[in-house]
Amino acid sequence: MDNEDINLLEQLLYNTDKNYIINQLMNTNNSLLLHYFAANYNWNSGFEVPTVILENEACDFGTGLLMFYYADGYRMLENPYEVSSSSLEDWKVFLVKVYNKLINLEFKSQNISFDPELTKIQKYKLKKSNPNIPEVLISKSPGDVVDIPKI
Repeated sequence: MDNEDINLLEQLLYNTDKNYIINQLMNTNNSLLLHYFAANYNWNSGFEVPTVILENEACDFGTGLLMFYYADGYRMLENPYEVSSSSLEDWKVFLVKVYNKLINLEFKSQNISFDPELTKIQKYKLKKSNPNIPEVLISKSPGDVVDIPKI
């Protein structure tokens, strides 16, 4: 990313006008910008903006996996009932949406790698409790490893 892209990323991350942010993210075809934004997003701010990223055609599989884990998707793998019975509707809807998109490989690209960095023990426990967990959810995704700037 060049300085112009980093400036745009900073502008989006620190902007308080949600409609402006959504408009900018909907109209970008820069998959790296979407990835960096998702990695730096304040996940306590809700799921409307991450949903826009997820639904953008430029969203890469690695970005989807990043968002799954940043939205605490590990809890969904660990205890699906806890998520399905949660009163946090927006969280549930987002997790189910990103989960389905990941396991159905509904991303146009797999150029950006994301590693959930699960230990062998974590993977073992997850597979023991649910042998049908798709490998794509617990493994490093294909693509290039990118250094995510902390903004």
